[in-house]
Amino acid sequence: MKHHSMNIRVYYEDTDLGGVVYYANYLRFIERARSEWIRQLGIDQIKMRNEEKAIFVVTKLKADYLSPAHFDDMLTVDTKIKVVSPVRAYFDQNIFREGEVIFKAEVCVACTSNSGKVQRLPEKIKILMT
Repeated sequence: MKHHSMNIRVYYEDTDLGGVVYYANYLRFIERARSEWIRQLGIDQIKMRNEEKAIFVVTKLKADYLSPAHFDDMLTVDTKIKVVSPVRAYFDQNIFREGEVIFKAEVCVACTSNSGKVQRLPEKIKILMT
């Protein structure tokens, strides 16, 4: 299956009053990594929206927070696609700090019309993802 890794530095704005990464920011980190992975496959999401009338939306997410990240940590977000169905893609995403997994997520992304109705993945997009 396809795989992508991306490094992210933790900035002050990513942390809470205790200097720990705010829990919702892990979701932002994995979103960035999925977007970069899709870009590296050659999928232009703006073109997909405008020409194919299709967009990706997260429909399900399971997250496990294993250990906190802190200001100035260098994190690696690892993205692996598990399954691509006619309308959905399922991802495993892990965030590592110095080789240790500190966050795990299982993410389901559906293909929808611009108005939000679930639809089939455009065939050329599905081929690039598998």
